[in-house]
Order: sequence, then C-alpha cells, then structure tokens
Amino acid sequence: LAHSKELGYASRKLTAIEVNGTYYGTFKPPTFAKWRDETPDDFVFSLKANRFATNRKLLATAGESIERFVGSGIDTLGAKLGPIVWQFMPTKVFDAEDFDRFLALLPQSVGGRRLRHVLDVRHPSFDRPEYLALARRYGCVTVHTDSEKFPSIVDAQSPFAYLRLMRSEAATPTGYPPEALDQWALGARAWTGGNAPRDLFVYFINGAKERAPAAAMALLDRLGMR
Repeated sequence: LAHSKELGYASRKLTAIEVNGTYYGTFKPPTFAKWRDETPDDFVFSLKANRFATNRKLLATAGESIERFVGSGIDTLGAKLGPIVWQFMPTKVFDAEDFDRFLALLPQSVGGRRLRHVLDVRHPSFDRPEYLALARRYGCVTVHTDSEKFPSIVDAQSPFAYLRLMRSEAATPTGYPPEALDQWALGARAWTGGNAPRDLFVYFINGAKERAPAAAMALLDRLGMR
C-alpha cells in the first residue's frame, strides 16, 4: 500500500488514531485539511501536543509553546479534532504549584471549537488525590495507562476516558490475548453505556506496534463497531 493511501485505508478500518508526529514537529493547516478530507465524517484525530510545551523544568513557562501548537491550525480538522494529549516525561515529578500554573495556560477553545485536554503523566508522584483534584478543576482528563512502566491512574469522575494500552506482544496475532480483549470490551461498554454514557478513547500504543491495528480491530469487533 502506497504511503499516501495509508491514512485513507486505516481510517476505514478504525474509528480514531492518535497522532504522534505532532509531538515531535510542527504541522500546518494544509496538512490538517488533507487529513480531514481523506477520512470518513465520523473519524477522530487525537493529537499529541508538541513536546516543547511539556519537556521543560518549569511548566509555568510553557505559554508560548502552548499558543504556538494550538494556533498551528489544528482547528482545521473541524469536528474530527479529538482530545489533545499533553505527554510528560517519566522523570517529571508532580509539583502542585507549577502544574497548576501550567493547566491555567491551556486554552478552552480554538476557532470556536471546544478543546478537550488529556494529561499523560508518567511519574508515580502523580498518583495522588491532590493531582486528580487539580486536573478536574481545570476540566482535564488523565490517561489511564496499561503498562508495566507507568502508573495506571483511574479517575471515575472524568467526563470522558482516555486509555493507552501498552502491553501488546508480537507473539499474539491481536497483540493482546482474546480474554484480555474481552475484559477491555466489558469495561468499554460499562463506560459508554448506562444512564450517563461518556466518550471513550482507546489506543494500542507501544509494545509490539505491528500488532496495534489488529488489536484495535479486534476490540472494535467485540464492541460491534465494525
């Protein structure tokens, strides 16, 4: 399959993707417009915010980098713009005052479109009530990670959920074994159903990357979404 056709093909097998490239580089409106036009109407892009906003000693000084990323044309995606993921280094320790000042810098909208912010915190010091209370105060959702390396923080009160499943194995055709996918499907139904259904974003990240598409499609099959 030609590289130029990969997005169009993948977007018809999956319902969303998390864009890693925006973490490392700057993209322009024509690129976002191209992504928008090549994908189905109900497809969603989660974007990783540029690393210059989060990989710094003092997060409170990130204002210019945040503005540059949010103003780079991401709103060109229109209704296909999903959550923005702010990923922090595993060595970044929770500092309540500095983190508070960082969260205060995050804009609530761009181009008239409300933004949904996701915090991918990777140091164990974030696994505490004080951090969750701070994130909630600013309307931010915390990534729930299935990983041996990073904490798995659970926030049952969040307005939507964002999962990054990182235990895929190359020896398993679907990355995760069938019984594990069954359990994740049960959890997904519980979150998106009931009297107060909420949005759920699930991505298979790292691990055996070559198995990620099969893992995602297997989960979608279990949810009756393919």
